[in-house]
Amino acid sequence: MTYLNCAATSYWHPDCVVDAVTSALRSLGSTGRGAARGELDAARTVMLARERVARVLGFSHPERVVFAQNATMALNMAIAGVVRAGDHVVATDWDHNSILRPLHYLAERSSVRVDFVPADACGRLDYDALDRLVTPGTRLVACTHASNLTGNVADVRRFVEAAHDAGALVLLDASQTAGARPISMDELGIDLLAFTGHKALMGPQGTGGLLVAPGADVEPLLSGGTGVLSFEEGMPEAFPERLEAGTLNGHGIAGLSAAADFVWSEGLHDIHAHDLALVRRFVGGCRSIPAVRVYGSFPSDLALLDGSDCGRDHAPVVSVNLEGWDSASLAAALDEDYDIAVRAGGHCAPRMHRALGTQDTGAVRFSFGYHTTADEVDLALRALGELASEDESDEGDEAHGA
Repeated sequence: MTYLNCAATSYWHPDCVVDAVTSALRSLGSTGRGAARGELDAARTVMLARERVARVLGFSHPERVVFAQNATMALNMAIAGVVRAGDHVVATDWDHNSILRPLHYLAERSSVRVDFVPADACGRLDYDALDRLVTPGTRLVACTHASNLTGNVADVRRFVEAAHDAGALVLLDASQTAGARPISMDELGIDLLAFTGHKALMGPQGTGGLLVAPGADVEPLLSGGTGVLSFEEGMPEAFPERLEAGTLNGHGIAGLSAAADFVWSEGLHDIHAHDLALVRRFVGGCRSIPAVRVYGSFPSDLALLDGSDCGRDHAPVVSVNLEGWDSASLAAALDEDYDIAVRAGGHCAPRMHRALGTQDTGAVRFSFGYHTTADEVDLALRALGELASEDESDEGDEAHGA
């Protein structure tokens, strides 16, 4: 199978990740739940994972790396832990339902006001609107680092500047970028960063977390056992235990630790360059197929897509539609006829689809990973070209799946 659905999950995992999970299953006890060898080994494994994740994400406080089961849980932890009744929040049209739905819940039940930075028909955010919407009294500004639909990359510095000038906190959703490119939480001044372990980091599913900068006050989403301070009625004040209730996924975290170490050893700049080369190759090939429509903002000269700034950067995500095909039928044909895995539909990004005008048709998303090769990209392009030619030869027939 040619797996081009890496924005959903990494199908490929380094051997070190598989080995780490297997070893942990055979040897680790429960973190903080005893002083025997297995429990101490678990505690050491989890602490090492915090350090390695912090290193990859440019964060100098590994003790404030809080583990969760995925980015969705981490985003819920951040939003529910920061936003209070009557607060004002600014989000964007790029955001995933992992941000949109928690905000909708709070807006309905706690009179939270939410404004959205709009995106245009090419998926570009309106940064002038950001400056207008973020005002003194805004509590939280949520920023998706890279759209999971178009792959366009946000100007995080603009978000941080606008938020901090107004006294607000910044929450960065790094689901599509953690492990795919260099990120420095410290340098950028990000207050809260949510990540998942199973996408570009190439770790196990069921892993992720929230990085909480000093000074960011986050109330616990969950309460329960932490293994320490058992006689206190409330959750501990100290991190990471403050936000980690219940037994951690030590086996998955061992795999995440190995994945973060692998990504670091391979080099985030090299991984980023590899991904950008695939994006340039794929978009350039799509431009030679007239029936293919590519969504998002790309320079006319793809050589400019070099990652030197956010306007010349891109996550390894490209969404398209093919004239004469609906997105579900196209994805099915790619799977059945070419053994290519992609994702069609709404991608949990309803506002982004409305901005692009694809809310009725959906789109077909091709997303690449560190294991993806140029030959696999070329296979996808050949498949699109042949399916486009097939549709042209069926003159007079109804559109596929329409």
